[in-house]
Amino acid sequence: MSLFGIKLFGSKKTPPTPAEAIQRLRDVEEMLMKKSDFLEKKVEAELQTAKKNGTKNKRVALMALKRKKRYEKQLTQIDGTLSTIEFQREALENASTNSEVLKVMGTAAKALKGAHDNMDIDQVHNLMDDVAEQQEIANEISEAISNPTGLGEDFDEDDLLSELNELEEEELNRQLLDVNVDVPQDLPSVPTSEPEAAAASSSRPRPVAAKADDDDDMRELEMWAS
Repeated sequence: MSLFGIKLFGSKKTPPTPAEAIQRLRDVEEMLMKKSDFLEKKVEAELQTAKKNGTKNKRVALMALKRKKRYEKQLTQIDGTLSTIEFQREALENASTNSEVLKVMGTAAKALKGAHDNMDIDQVHNLMDDVAEQQEIANEISEAISNPTGLGEDFDEDDLLSELNELEEEELNRQLLDVNVDVPQDLPSVPTSEPEAAAASSSRPRPVAAKADDDDDMRELEMWAS
């Protein structure tokens, strides 16, 4: 193609990457957000102008309200544009994420295939069979080494338990005998003599006999008086 043809139809440009497109959309979003803030301030200013001149100069107030309506219309358009850009940016971000995931998965699949190229499934099965066989042999060897058979230690467990019970019973009887021996024998003896206080009280004259003598004297006195 001639140089004239290239200039006429234009050169074919390389499309932007998803990351570049996402960055451009963010730049546009930022610009529209700034413009939206500016228009909101203009709307508030025109509203104040309309309130200030509502009773003084109606023409100025009406013009301020018209400008306010135009600014509000622009704000509505900007809000719609921002919603569209946000939707497109999110779609690009999801597509970019999916693309990266697919690339990583493709790379992992190739690496896994390369790792399996040097492996044969039959060889793997044979190797695992050899490992299991050697493990079984090792277990048999360990069991043979640890088995006390032939070393004079083949005892009947029931006989051992019976002997252990007899030993426990003997120990219990010995403990009971030790308890009886430990009982103290030097208890206080029973007194054989009468206490001094009781002897003193028995030596005193009994008031019962004295009272009987008084009664006899009274009867004799009554007989003499009569």
